[in-house]
Amino acid sequence: MTDTQQRQGVSRRNFLTSTAIGTAAVLAAGPLAWAQSSPRPADNRNNQGETKMKTRKLGALEVSEIGAGAMSISANYGPAAPKDQGIATLRAAFEKGVTFFDTAEVYGPYTNEELVGEALAPFRDKVRIATKFGFNIEGDGAPLSRPEHIKKVAEASLKRLRTDRIDLFYQHRVDPKVPMEDVAGAVKNLIQAGKVLHFGLSEAGVANIRRAHAVQPVSAIQTEYSFVERAAEYNGVLDVCDELAGSAGVAADEVPHRPVRLALAVELGAGEEHPLDEDVRNVHHARLHELDVVARERLHDLSQAIPYLVASATRPGPGQMEELGGLVV
Repeated sequence: MTDTQQRQGVSRRNFLTSTAIGTAAVLAAGPLAWAQSSPRPADNRNNQGETKMKTRKLGALEVSEIGAGAMSISANYGPAAPKDQGIATLRAAFEKGVTFFDTAEVYGPYTNEELVGEALAPFRDKVRIATKFGFNIEGDGAPLSRPEHIKKVAEASLKRLRTDRIDLFYQHRVDPKVPMEDVAGAVKNLIQAGKVLHFGLSEAGVANIRRAHAVQPVSAIQTEYSFVERAAEYNGVLDVCDELAGSAGVAADEVPHRPVRLALAVELGAGEEHPLDEDVRNVHHARLHELDVVARERLHDLSQAIPYLVASATRPGPGQMEELGGLVV
């Protein structure tokens, strides 16, 4: 069997077993390898035997340097993984030092939040959960961020997540029909009620970030950022995070997601259980080859993609701030 055939035969279930759980194992070793300028003690476990990881600040919210994105366990890139395997994956990530977990009501939909809630329930007070609102899931799937809808989503997410507060509540995508000030105001009301602790925006532009921050301080900006996707460096997103860090209120920090690039994840996740159209598969094979070439030019191989991003995620700014907060994988 050729390498290409082997890649095509990777099932979603095998992908989760070999990479999602495997990634959790890499996370614990990662900070030790990446932070050589600040050596750690040989024993990096706390009194409860849990692995410790370096942390970063998303505004006032402290999270593990690497977070766990739960989306693909339940949906989007192939059939859902078995529930027990998904729970085991998330708990393994926690055992390896991850305290920052990312989900959304649209993942599944709904089932991913339920999975995250059940998986993290035994140690809820030791982790930070981010979820998202912003789509008309029961309708046409278009962006929907009317204030009454945001409140409704928050209440439903709290139940699915088995918690009394959402640590970080993102607008998943900007709704062009609702002023950003109204969105920020709705989340501000939830924060005042104690149901949400911090406000975030996902894939928002500079103008909307500023408008939101003027109403309710924004703690995190989530955007795709990797060693091949560098748009955040020149579209103003990193600069506005820098700018807001010096303003009154909570500073906005960036949360990079999909650090090894979506095309690679789709390629690896497309197996016999959920085959891709042949033309689409060919495109992804070509993209995978491009990624490999870029990785070998800039890194040793693709396995260094996440360490590369973590190592390059801090750049000098006002007060030498750490501009990028958590990294969601």
